[in-house]
Amino acid sequence: MQQARVKLRSTSQEKVDDLAEEIVEIGDEYEAEISGPVPLPTKNMNITTRKAPDGEGSSTIERYEMHVHKRLIDVKDSERALRQVMRVHVPEGVDIEIELME
Repeated sequence: MQQARVKLRSTSQEKVDDLAEEIVEIGDEYEAEISGPVPLPTKNMNITTRKAPDGEGSSTIERYEMHVHKRLIDVKDSERALRQVMRVHVPEGVDIEIELME
């Protein structure tokens, strides 16, 4: 049987969790063996910049942060479930990567 590894990434934790829950429900509906969703470490990206680029005046600093949330789901033993996972509606701002293995 085939196995699919689904990787989800987004800056919105709610969207990632909702999509992961939907994939798990599809697996339960078609009686597929599901592993996950496994929360992977959140990637934190920080950028610090000065407001005044010319260096004059007070040194006012702006800080920006972006958090990338990731989930990992394995779907096994059901070809019908794999087809439905590939047809799932992916919300805007969520990256999905489906890797098929034998």
